[in-house]
Amino acid sequence: MTHGTVLLVDDEEKILKTLGRALREDEHEVTTTSSPQEALRLLGARQFDVLIVDYLMPGLTGMDVVRELQAALPEPERPGVLMMTAHGTVRNAVEAMKLGVRDYLQKPFDIDELLVSVRRTVEEQQARNGLRYLLSEQKNQFGQYGIVGRSRAVQDVIARVELVARSRSTVLITGETGTGKELVARAIHDRSAERAHPLIRVNCAALPEGLLESELFGHVRGAFTGAINARKGRFALADGGSIFLDEISTISGNVQAKLLRVLQEREFEPLGAERTQRVDVRVIAATNRDLQVLASEGKFQNDLYYRLNVIPIRIPPLRERREDIPILVEHFTRRIAASLGKPDLRLDDGALDALVNYSWPGNVRELENTMERAVVLATGTTIGRDLVLLMPGASGEGTGLPSGRLHDNVSWAERESIVKALRAAGGIKKDAAEALGISQRALSHYLNKHGID
Repeated sequence: MTHGTVLLVDDEEKILKTLGRALREDEHEVTTTSSPQEALRLLGARQFDVLIVDYLMPGLTGMDVVRELQAALPEPERPGVLMMTAHGTVRNAVEAMKLGVRDYLQKPFDIDELLVSVRRTVEEQQARNGLRYLLSEQKNQFGQYGIVGRSRAVQDVIARVELVARSRSTVLITGETGTGKELVARAIHDRSAERAHPLIRVNCAALPEGLLESELFGHVRGAFTGAINARKGRFALADGGSIFLDEISTISGNVQAKLLRVLQEREFEPLGAERTQRVDVRVIAATNRDLQVLASEGKFQNDLYYRLNVIPIRIPPLRERREDIPILVEHFTRRIAASLGKPDLRLDDGALDALVNYSWPGNVRELENTMERAVVLATGTTIGRDLVLLMPGASGEGTGLPSGRLHDNVSWAERESIVKALRAAGGIKKDAAEALGISQRALSHYLNKHGID
């Protein structure tokens, strides 16, 4: 059942207590007031899913409150309105509906009737919020739905996605830049029981600390300079669904502390708010850094790392699954050619060999960009090696390192050294450790770290 935030306004204290108790028992977060002026102040300070307001009150009528609300707040920030009255007429009901009132309840009414109407309104409001968010994301889509590849590494990822999707457990996706961490997050959500609710995406690295905190947890009016209206945060928008926190390693200590509380208690306070807000959301985090190392260096909270690392999923870099490159090349070529209205294109053997033998420091994302360039520049029905080699370094020449980033290169060097040592030792770990100049215990640590069987 969907639970929401409700503002209840009536000048009779008995009605406030009775209806407030029933709504709280239905697990809604309820704020009550007997003053229509106070109601308008509250509506300007924070967002509510539902406003339940009495028609006839001293000072301002319920209709006056609705008109003031329409004048003060933009449509996306207005709650769904339910109006109660003991003095109802058809004319009043029609006028209320014209102003956007969702339901018009004639006193005395059955409390269950109110609860049903509130649930329906909350669901509609949250669905509209999710739709608005998804529409805003259309220009920044996650990518293709299918995880492309037949390698053992990719099949292991898909199998884990299927298992994880059945739960509500927190997931930590690790992998180099461009490996498809967002795609895995989308796959988990789309296969879950919560797929009807939104998957809210946040790139933590793209926002400065102060803005990130507001973006995640929302704020009330006046919380900081420029906070003219209250705004829901991404966690509130994701209520009932999932939130994807990309580049989680970049968040500050202050945001780490608030995120840890959400994971532990499922609650938070928007910036400037005194009231705690509860949320039911699955957290999927992603990083291209080693959070365990960052935690040992004091740059990431240990408690938060363990809370995030409930279900770890490692996405292998493309150089570790070269057998998937021909499949990915065909996939991207067909999709891009179709979008450009070009006929089916094929790669000659020289072009495909160049792609398979390249180290792909930018992983699948770099491969997709390379194929887009090749398809756009192709003038016939065949993509030759000359088009592929337009990419600097695509021949595999250069430093031999997978990235310009020190951390990625160190991780790559560790894994390559261990794989080569194991291969030379015929899979005997004792001999491989001796060749590497490390203990067997240290070798076990690196095997676990890099997911080497």
